[in-house]
Amino acid sequence: MLDPEDTRHADLRSGAGPWQPGALRPAGRPLEQDTRCDVVIVGGGITGALVAEHMTALGLDIVVIDREREGFGSTAASTAMLQWEIDLPLRELAALYGFASAAEIYRLSFEAVEGLHRLAATLALPCGFAPRRTVYLAAAEIGARELRDETELRQRAGLPSDLVEHAALLGSFGFDREAAIVSPGSAEVDPLSLCHALLARAAERGARIVRDEAVGFDGTARSAAITLAGGAVVEASHLVLATGYVMPDCVNDDLHSVASSWAIATLPQPPQALWPGPALVWEASEDYCYCRTTAEGRIVFGGEDEDIDDPARREALGPAKTEALIARLRALVPAARLELNHAWSGAFGQTEDGLPLIGRVPGQPRMLAAYGYGGNGITFSFMASRVIGALVRGHEEGWFRHFAIDRPRPG
Repeated sequence: MLDPEDTRHADLRSGAGPWQPGALRPAGRPLEQDTRCDVVIVGGGITGALVAEHMTALGLDIVVIDREREGFGSTAASTAMLQWEIDLPLRELAALYGFASAAEIYRLSFEAVEGLHRLAATLALPCGFAPRRTVYLAAAEIGARELRDETELRQRAGLPSDLVEHAALLGSFGFDREAAIVSPGSAEVDPLSLCHALLARAAERGARIVRDEAVGFDGTARSAAITLAGGAVVEASHLVLATGYVMPDCVNDDLHSVASSWAIATLPQPPQALWPGPALVWEASEDYCYCRTTAEGRIVFGGEDEDIDDPARREALGPAKTEALIARLRALVPAARLELNHAWSGAFGQTEDGLPLIGRVPGQPRMLAAYGYGGNGITFSFMASRVIGALVRGHEEGWFRHFAIDRPRPG
């Protein structure tokens, strides 16, 4: 059931996950008069929170605007598997952009998870951050041979990955699949607690959290400006759009599309029902499922994605998708107890090449944006915060081109 105080987020997600609000969550307040700042951020989810924390650490004056309770949109629907592996396998990304570029992108993703780890540790964020291995399972048309080729490419790129064949996989993890790639360097987190802890740290440094809806955007003048539904105007040197999958009309990109994903969380499991690690698990197929455990021993299991962005249709599909996920969980983890206490769905932005859209908005020199994270949500959110932070300060790196909003369409 949706929180009655949060009904406008029904277009972003349905149901509720197992995540709890962070104890330090700062409350947004209406803005009663026009104001000015260095950077105004539209969106108080995990991307906006990471950008706000980074910008305030740089000493900038920040305003964060969200139409509803910060973090309770798409962030609350995240399963928060912080993987460096990208939706598009390295071999497919290399076919699009060449091996050197694909390898660099994968290494950047690996470094982003490391950066998140350092940030959570340095700030002592109460968010349940924990390093994890990933287990990338053979599925559908992807078998041991294909996974062996992918492993060799990753090792050539300097990425830590090992192929585990059937017998060893069954003995080590209990998964009855032909093979898997096992890799260190990923992590898990409570996404809502992480978001709120980051916003709290930004607020401690002076960031203003505003509860209002942005209805007008202008990044073309000497200063950027946001017009709020309440009538106030926020002027800033830079405007950052971090609005999840909801892309304003001023941002156009034909790489981007919206999809929906469904997830379930079980009641706490007996230890013997869980795989060792506890590793993050996902499948090497286009229609893949993914799962992790929580600190309480729940299994969080998601997938059954559909290329739809209609909230009513997503809601209607919920019961059937829940049953399908239960069946897939039963097949993967036969010892699991299948009683649920959470089932939810959410919309997310994706791109054709599996890479995010981060950087300057074409035609809007004062506007920056971050969209299209696919299955790598929070990993790419961290990357976006660092790219945007550099661009605000006038710094640009060559690798930013991989994620440019106006990059050429692949193929």
